[in-house]
Amino acid sequence: MIRILGTVFAGLLGLVFGSFLNVCLTRWPAGESIVRPRSHCRHCSHTLAWWENVPLIGWLTLHGRCRNCRAWIGWRYPLVELGVSLLWICATWRVFASLAYAIDYPEGTIQGDCWNLQAAIPLMLLYWLLAALAILDAENLWLPDYLTVPGILIGFAVCLENRIFSHRFDAGFRPFHCLLAKALSVLAAAGLILLIRWLYWLIRRREGIGLGDAKLMAMLAAWLGFPGALLAFVLGVILGALVAVVQLAVPSVRNPSQPRSAGKLPLGTFLCIGGIVSSLWGRQIIAAYLRWADL
Repeated sequence: MIRILGTVFAGLLGLVFGSFLNVCLTRWPAGESIVRPRSHCRHCSHTLAWWENVPLIGWLTLHGRCRNCRAWIGWRYPLVELGVSLLWICATWRVFASLAYAIDYPEGTIQGDCWNLQAAIPLMLLYWLLAALAILDAENLWLPDYLTVPGILIGFAVCLENRIFSHRFDAGFRPFHCLLAKALSVLAAAGLILLIRWLYWLIRRREGIGLGDAKLMAMLAAWLGFPGALLAFVLGVILGALVAVVQLAVPSVRNPSQPRSAGKLPLGTFLCIGGIVSSLWGRQIIAAYLRWADL
């Protein structure tokens, strides 16, 4: 019962933070404050009533249109709210599963990831950051430093704290070695993108990958480790390649006025999706690949 109630609460809280994320996604690119003015229609400046701001329900009640001017609000608003809610549900469900295991088997140890209540809030923060970066890059080709750089520092601190906490009774544990290994993982992940960026410039003599993607990879490595970040990169590249094939095969998907080689794909969006998949099922995917590679 505690597991169900906790998961429901996390889902409802995810709707609220998804609604706040929508405000950020709309106002950050325009350079506007996320505090003032109050939520309003972007077409007629109609100030929204309290019930119109209720996550998901307000959009459904209005049928996706402004109550004053009937302008289309867009699918992004309910999808972001629902997406953040589902991600937080996944995180909390796994947390309470590990707690139930620990209660049932107090004399045993939990192998692998220690999904505990202490890790739930940082994990939900990671999903919120990845959702924000994915949509900002998809809509504006923009990965702002004020999300990626704090994300690197927070992920670094959270993972280091978890490692120290889990090895607090291990006499052979060396915090400095852990700190150095994490720093090398972050640098290696960012260096992978920088190397590809440099090679692309040598071949095409133009910029192909932005520096924001390198910082995003560093953030993924800070949270997931280098293997998790590398898996996110592979998944992101595969997904991006599939989208590129669809754009080339279906002219209506891209801007008809642009040549086939001029379209830009938001690599950061695909990396964020890969990061979410890696955080949820990364260990299983890597273990399955290693079993397949041994055959």
